[in-house]
Amino acid sequence: MSLKRATYARPQRGSLRLALGLRRLFGLRWVAAAALILLAVAGAGQTIGQAQAGAAPARAAAGYLPGAKHVFVINLENKGYDSAWGANSAALYLSGTLRGQGVLLTQYFGVAHNSLPNYIAQLSGQGPNPQTQADCQTYSPFVGTGTASPGQFVGDGCVYPADVPTVAGQLSDTGRNWKGYQEDMGTACRHPSPGAVDDTQKARVGDQYAVRHNPFVYFAGITGSRDCARNDVDLGALKTDLATVATTPNLSMITPNLCHDGHDAPCVDGEPGGLASADNWLKEWVPVITESPAFKKDGVLVITFDESDSPQSDSSACCGEGPGPNSPLPGITGLGGGRVGALVLSPFVAGGTTSTTPYNHYSLLASIEDTFALPYLGYAATPGLNRFGLDVYNGG
Repeated sequence: MSLKRATYARPQRGSLRLALGLRRLFGLRWVAAAALILLAVAGAGQTIGQAQAGAAPARAAAGYLPGAKHVFVINLENKGYDSAWGANSAALYLSGTLRGQGVLLTQYFGVAHNSLPNYIAQLSGQGPNPQTQADCQTYSPFVGTGTASPGQFVGDGCVYPADVPTVAGQLSDTGRNWKGYQEDMGTACRHPSPGAVDDTQKARVGDQYAVRHNPFVYFAGITGSRDCARNDVDLGALKTDLATVATTPNLSMITPNLCHDGHDAPCVDGEPGGLASADNWLKEWVPVITESPAFKKDGVLVITFDESDSPQSDSSACCGEGPGPNSPLPGITGLGGGRVGALVLSPFVAGGTTSTTPYNHYSLLASIEDTFALPYLGYAATPGLNRFGLDVYNGG
């Protein structure tokens, strides 16, 4: 099974032959009329293609896009903006050293609680449902009952069917590549058997991989294809892949283990966990990315958190997202996943700068799709949703 392919309209050779035939038969004065007919037919095909593939990128050709070709995303866990970026942050490398090298998005928000729906949002634009909000304790299939706008599959469950599109599928369909790098995963594309209990909900010594932090394995269009074993791999493969521009994926989504993403504190192996362990992990891995040939040439690295654990912001949201057709209250006490902040590093970014534009995980998906001129999926197509602009790509 291959990843689901979006439909894109393109000019047909038959249309060109028809125009030339009309010219020979009726002369030049008929060419304009024929052209209008052909344009109308092509426009209808384009409309149909966009309806099937997702919303057309209205801003993909805008002048603010800097020409990035390699996007890296690192997701950390469960820290509110003040904890991660404030004056008393325990992550001195993240909030100090790296902060001075990038642009801090001070109004960047999660979209739900608990973890899993935030990762799914970044990959597909699908809103939360009761089982993903519960971090899918059982690896159950998503049972759908229909669709709703924008691009939402109505139902409940964990593993979305093969016809639910993802940005991974979009990239494959357009000749680009992607990879997920999961620390401690070991076996590529590792996930429970269908219907089985997820035994990675708690860390174990020597195995702190969490399936719920690996969104690729919640889409049958990925797990049912050869791409899963090739592209959803252990973190250890990252250094080798980054050795050259040619071997660096266009999109890399990087997930530390349950200790190094800040989730656990203390950790089962005796590490302190929390922001302290996350910061030490970043010290090791961020330079691997930023010193790579692809990043130096045209890369963008986004470091953010899935959701906030701050009581003051647990129910806060931004960017006009609705609760979604499957869950009236995506947050623990209300809408949203809280204010978490994000840092963007890139040759196209001025270090030590700040953006106060409201963003969320759907904005990140839309911004990745803008980078590669892809249609917007799910809530990435929300009207008025902010996508990265000159406030982010401010390097001149």
